[in-house]
Amino acid sequence: MNTSSLPRQFALDLSHTPKSSLENYLPGKDFALLSTLQEICKSWSLASNHSVTNPLNERWIYWWGPEGSGRTHLLEAMTNAAEYAGLENFSLNPNEPISWVRIEEQMNTLAERDAPSVITVDDVDRLDERLVGALFRVLNIVQASKNIHVFMAGKAAPATLELREDLRTRLGWGLVFQTQLLNDDEKIQALEQAARARGLVLSPDVLPWLLNRFYRDMPNLMALIDALDAYSLETKRAVTLPLVRELLQPK
Repeated sequence: MNTSSLPRQFALDLSHTPKSSLENYLPGKDFALLSTLQEICKSWSLASNHSVTNPLNERWIYWWGPEGSGRTHLLEAMTNAAEYAGLENFSLNPNEPISWVRIEEQMNTLAERDAPSVITVDDVDRLDERLVGALFRVLNIVQASKNIHVFMAGKAAPATLELREDLRTRLGWGLVFQTQLLNDDEKIQALEQAARARGLVLSPDVLPWLLNRFYRDMPNLMALIDALDAYSLETKRAVTLPLVRELLQPK
């Protein structure tokens, strides 16, 4: 099924969508990364952690993988976990350059604190020359700090990124993981989990049909689960294959 543009129902209010978390992430083959992030989040809840200098490889992680492999979900999950723990946190990406100015203004202050703080950086591979310089400076301060945590994601391993050499080297200073795409059975499991989190009941034939006829990448499939949830509520109908076909019918 070729769906170059989504039907009008995808514009429905999706404000009820669950926030990204480590709990609603289906790891597939990413158990080592997920376990590492869970342990870091646990450490934030320990009062004694505020006076301990953490090793760099417990504060500095880069993960990479193809689009749809959960890179951004995990970054958002760490931001949300930091928010829940009451930690100061900053989310950076190539599309919001003003955020980079703000974080650079605060880096020295963050470095002097004993309390943890969290920085996430998405799409490292898309940073322009100016933002590459900003990330280089940020990482130098993180490395010298006591308790700043930085989590970064991109499409390729550090050594193969088309970035300047000194930044590529720094990306590998901490732990490096590769995120993997889910196979079809794992995708169905993840979509069923997402549906349950929304209180949404799907007829058994819906998910196999979607994998065969619709997008196969997880971000679009998750967006479709949200749209089905909203459309089911709007029409007061169960999520069956006829309802799915109706939702996807071009208008």
